[in-house]
Amino acid sequence: MNRVQALVFLQQGTRTGKLATVRPDGRPHVVPIWFVVDGDEIVFNTWHTSVKARNLAVDSRASLVVDLEQPPYAFVMVDGVVTISDDLDVVVDVATQIGRRYMGEERAEEFGRRNGVEGELVVRMHIDRIVSRDDVAGYGE
Repeated sequence: MNRVQALVFLQQGTRTGKLATVRPDGRPHVVPIWFVVDGDEIVFNTWHTSVKARNLAVDSRASLVVDLEQPPYAFVMVDGVVTISDDLDVVVDVATQIGRRYMGEERAEEFGRRNGVEGELVVRMHIDRIVSRDDVAGYGE
């Protein structure tokens, strides 16, 4: 996949991302997340006291993997640096966008209100590097 194809792949359906951050002692921390793509950024919400929020406040580097879990199998892995915001208007907007993607249009506003609260953060990971592979099983060969 080229970069454009990888970005399209990231936006398809309701695939869950697996976000990797670095703990203060150097151990990795990997957690599933719901996200949206905004240009060259992966955007998601997290609670301010979550392990990922605490990790990213200390070390802003992160990686995300999204994969297709059935044949022909595929994946996109992105590396980047994050910025974090607690602007409540932005938190509500992003939570609503994520709700729309994963819960559907009919529940987007509900999800946005539920998750667009004080204490929730918006994390924007600028995509610095993409590694991707389509047709991992070799069906097209």
